[in-house]
Amino acid sequence: MPTIAINRRATFDYSILEKYEAGLVLLGAEVKSIKSGRISLKESFVTIKGGELYLTNANIPKYSFAGNLKSYEPTRPRKLLVKKSEIKRLLGKTHAQGLTLIPLRVYTKRRLVKLEFALAKGKKSFDKRSDIAKREAGRKIERALKK
Repeated sequence: MPTIAINRRATFDYSILEKYEAGLVLLGAEVKSIKSGRISLKESFVTIKGGELYLTNANIPKYSFAGNLKSYEPTRPRKLLVKKSEIKRLLGKTHAQGLTLIPLRVYTKRRLVKLEFALAKGKKSFDKRSDIAKREAGRKIERALKK
């Protein structure tokens, strides 16, 4: 399962509670563009509309070798393929507990393009500062052990 794109900002801004896997509904040229590594999950999120999940704001640029694609929109919402029972569970948790759905990474599984997304809770600024302090303390310890 080679990873194509990772949302590095997700683990810094959110506390990950549960991870899910979903298929993406894409056009042929979008698949080629993604497999060549041209996708950005920066500032993207997962929304629930009409009982279906959509990946919103993910930037998939036009495939350079594709023909004339009229009215191609790189940041259009893309449908996610998830079981209805999971959608109902996610819908309940996002409304009741105030949680959000964020994409973590895009990867290939055999010949399919998959998205790993997470049910997450936003971190406060003091949570982020404590994470940074822990990381720096770990680095200092490793430096001291090397000397």
